[in-house]
Amino acid sequence: MKGTLYLVPTPIGNLADMTYRGVEVLRNADAIACEDTRRTALLCTHYNIHTPLISYHEHNKEKAVPALIARLEAGESVAVVSDAGMPAIADPGSDLVARWLAQDGEVTALPGANAGLTALIASGLSAQEFHFIGFLPRTAAKRDEMLHRQAEDTATQILYEAPHRLAETLQAVQAVWGDRRAVLARELTKKFETYYRGRLGELLTTD
Repeated sequence: MKGTLYLVPTPIGNLADMTYRGVEVLRNADAIACEDTRRTALLCTHYNIHTPLISYHEHNKEKAVPALIARLEAGESVAVVSDAGMPAIADPGSDLVARWLAQDGEVTALPGANAGLTALIASGLSAQEFHFIGFLPRTAAKRDEMLHRQAEDTATQILYEAPHRLAETLQAVQAVWGDRRAVLARELTKKFETYYRGRLGELLTTD
């Protein structure tokens, strides 16, 4: 019997957002594949989870994926987590899912925390139709190319960005999309959770 690949969401800030089912799956899995073993170890300690941790991230996936596939082929269950939120979204978990499905393996996804959707439903922007972009490309040329592709899209766009690149990204978005309404969400589910709402030009002046 082949093993099952579980996709387990983890809290995006508040540890209380871990689900009962998620804790149970992590406890019962044969291994947990995670981006940062130190960060996942903190979560495991909090919930008294003693399952072995395996490093699996963008920089080691070429070696890690075959090793994880071998475990699954041997009948082990493997749980995949990201540092925060839903695995396989803007992280290498999607590569493992695709490889395991290609070998007729079983994949089970658990519902749970997701930063993009959490921000969307509290943003005040339309959630009737939305497109998830995630992180824009790092190079200006590729970033602007993607922004131009989305410029005529009237659906709400969901972007991720690191704090130290935020101002540059807002300027690039405004230059291509115009001074449209937008919302910045930070520290979601944490003590200092904050939403900034306004036009892109106004958000550029936000501290």
